[in-house]
Amino acid sequence: MNAVELTQALVRVESVNDPEHGRSEAAAAELVARQMRAFGWEPQVDEVAPGRPNAIAVLEGDRPGPTLLFEGHTDVVTEGPRELWSVDPFGGEIRDGRLYGRGAADMKAGVAAMLFAAHDVASGSFPGRIVVAALCDEEGMMLGAKHFCRSELARTVDAAIVCEPEGWEVCTAQKGALRLRLDARGKMAHGAMPEHGLNTAPALAAFLQACAALERRLHAEHGAHPTLGPAYLTPTVVQAGSPLQINVIPETSWVAVDVRTIPAVDHGALLDALETEVARIAAQTRVELGLTVLEERPSTETPEDAPVVRAVSAAHESALGEPPVLGGVPGATDGTILWRELGIDIAVYGPGGKWIAHQVDEYVEVSEIERYAEIYADAARRFLEGAA
Repeated sequence: MNAVELTQALVRVESVNDPEHGRSEAAAAELVARQMRAFGWEPQVDEVAPGRPNAIAVLEGDRPGPTLLFEGHTDVVTEGPRELWSVDPFGGEIRDGRLYGRGAADMKAGVAAMLFAAHDVASGSFPGRIVVAALCDEEGMMLGAKHFCRSELARTVDAAIVCEPEGWEVCTAQKGALRLRLDARGKMAHGAMPEHGLNTAPALAAFLQACAALERRLHAEHGAHPTLGPAYLTPTVVQAGSPLQINVIPETSWVAVDVRTIPAVDHGALLDALETEVARIAAQTRVELGLTVLEERPSTETPEDAPVVRAVSAAHESALGEPPVLGGVPGATDGTILWRELGIDIAVYGPGGKWIAHQVDEYVEVSEIERYAEIYADAARRFLEGAA
């Protein structure tokens, strides 16, 4: 099996976190582990949550040196309505030089490329150590990365190449994230007699207006990061009452906000500002409000002259004849957890378009898969030898 064939095989595994329908990363992790064993490696398959394992291999060099982590994830987001796809979302079909399917770019091509790159390096003499980690739950709460970071092995890692699709950019920065939920409790009443109830809807509306105003303030204070753009506070879910009835004022409702930050934005100060607004709105509306932080991930920024960035950039230039664009990740990757918990330098670089993730008819160019494997191998040698 080569890197393209492994990518196809991985795409054909429906590794959506969907336990209700019997879907998880387990089969994808086992496929990765099987390929590791075929290389002669001894993978560790460590269950993080039921049906959700990490698959990790450690490759020892023949002389002292640093430790480099190749990191990817085995889970994918939902395919959505299958009738919107022009191909089977889990068929791994190759058409006109493109390999289609959910996770083709995000990020089963990257997982396959990093495996074959590490095998290439480990087939010869090299210093230090390579850790190859295919982790679960990147698309959710990043449980796999958090679990890995608690291990003794993780604390030996000096730098990481996160193999997410970035369209040939070497990304040195990533946006941070805050996932927030505001819960509101009022009093149920008939919609025709609102004076007998306490409506939570105006309180939610006021909070969303406050979020929009705070976003404008962040733009004015911090502007746009050179590669990440501005910070955003984006409402994503609004839920009022259960069951939903137009003629009933619900007792409870809630709203979720997806906050994306840049390095200049202090999460503590941002949360303090939001809590102040929540207290103001609660006092004005008499609605009971509670703001919960569901998840927090830092924004990251690795220096452009960090050894891992120089190694990836030099390998890219050697393969393609020109230096790469140094960019930023518009979302968050497992690299945010690696950076926060381990304090290591991160370079995010992998096959697939930067904007193709999570879309219908997701694809990766077939030619990119083996080309990235070659570049990863070159980058690993440069980093481990200190020759970047």
